[in-house]
Amino acid sequence: MTKVTTIRNLPAFFDRETFLTPFDKMFDSLFETNFPEFVNSVGVTPFQGSAYPKVNIYEYDDKVGIVAEIPGLDKKDLEVEVEEGVLTISGKKHSIGSADDKAKVLRRELKGSSFKRSFTLGDSLDGENINAEFKNGVLLIDVPKIEPEQPKKTFVKIS
Repeated sequence: MTKVTTIRNLPAFFDRETFLTPFDKMFDSLFETNFPEFVNSVGVTPFQGSAYPKVNIYEYDDKVGIVAEIPGLDKKDLEVEVEEGVLTISGKKHSIGSADDKAKVLRRELKGSSFKRSFTLGDSLDGENINAEFKNGVLLIDVPKIEPEQPKKTFVKIS
């Protein structure tokens, strides 16, 4: 029989996101330094120094797709915007209370919160023609690629 050990009652000062954010930033820096052509062409840094919402990012021939898992929110609670080449996903989760105000709270884990996660779009992505769809707690965002402008060739008539 396998014994499973779990860590219980972590100290109140332990915050997983605060602990992991410096590592995300370090990986971003290493990735940007070692693979700058990927970051410039695709326009996203993989870790973004933030862990919520969790995302998968896919590159296709004609677009970059972002899939974000955001359970417990409605479409009206989400916002996707682009400003100065930065795509931002944000949302607000409203506090969930008891229908009966006479109830005594024994444990409160559900609370209102908000989040914001941003992705810098590179020069090869079209920030003005983005499509987004939210269904069953999953946000799908398609960012089309911009076709690189072909150099113009002019023939000069020799006299």
